[in-house]
Amino acid sequence: METTRKWRWGKNRWIVLLFIVLSVVAINIAVPVQPHIQVAPERIIEEPLFNLGPLGDFYLVNTLPTLLVVDLIIIAMAFAVRQSLRKGDLVPRGIAGAMEGLIEVLYNLTESAAGKHARRIFPWFATIMILVLVANLMKILPGMESIGVMHHYEPGHPIQNLFGNVYTVLPGEAEHGEGYIVTPFFRALSTDLNFTLALALISVFMTQVIGVQTQGLRYFTKFINFTTMFKKPFFGFMDFLVGLLELISEFAKILSFTFRLFGVMFSGFVLVALVATLLPVFVPSMIYMFEVFMGVIQAFVFGMLTMVFMAMATRGHGEEEHH
Repeated sequence: METTRKWRWGKNRWIVLLFIVLSVVAINIAVPVQPHIQVAPERIIEEPLFNLGPLGDFYLVNTLPTLLVVDLIIIAMAFAVRQSLRKGDLVPRGIAGAMEGLIEVLYNLTESAAGKHARRIFPWFATIMILVLVANLMKILPGMESIGVMHHYEPGHPIQNLFGNVYTVLPGEAEHGEGYIVTPFFRALSTDLNFTLALALISVFMTQVIGVQTQGLRYFTKFINFTTMFKKPFFGFMDFLVGLLELISEFAKILSFTFRLFGVMFSGFVLVALVATLLPVFVPSMIYMFEVFMGVIQAFVFGMLTMVFMAMATRGHGEEEHH
């Protein structure tokens, strides 16, 4: 007979109490330092790398190294899958098996929504989904948003030398203009508005491209519709107004995509930073895990919305398809 194990509060309450006591002791021994928080990504080097003319100077900000690492991780995953295929494994294992399962799930989702146009939409959906997912999961790597270079800042924190040219920031506020803050080498990619805006522009632009590829120039009647203006003036005028609303909604998608992902990830970063300076250690850990969970959900939402909008662009105005 199969038995199930139950949580016994009488035996486990001492473990919970021990964690609470250790957390209180730890937060008094190693007093946490509230990090410097700003919306724009921080500059690792104060001097610009080069000038872009009318666009201004180009600086090395701490989301650029993160983007490089994200790209390297995705390339390494693709290389691992390629090596598994070269070996001729009938049953992929490790990363290859995980990627096969993920790709199969994503393609089935695309096929259920887009039907015969799934092959055209799937590469964009899967690419954006995997990119945002890896970028959001980068937050669990050690040293993320905590190791970097120190810059003078007022009001800043005092510092203490550990060894060589390695320093640590101390709690409190420095005096006589000797304050420092830490500019991390790596910052979560989705907390950079430039990254989320670029993804939003790519998503919305390729939605229009796919709409034109599948419907031709007839696709633009979705936005500017004069076909019934003279035959049925009242309903034609209503169709024209609906088209203008559709055009406005396309631009609204850019704002929605951009600020949804940015807002959730940046607010999670701020929440963890503030709670870590106020509560014992185990509480920020739970909030941090919740933030990672939200990062996975936001990657799925961003990718799914892109796929759904692209699938809708393949259908004519008022057209219904049954699969």
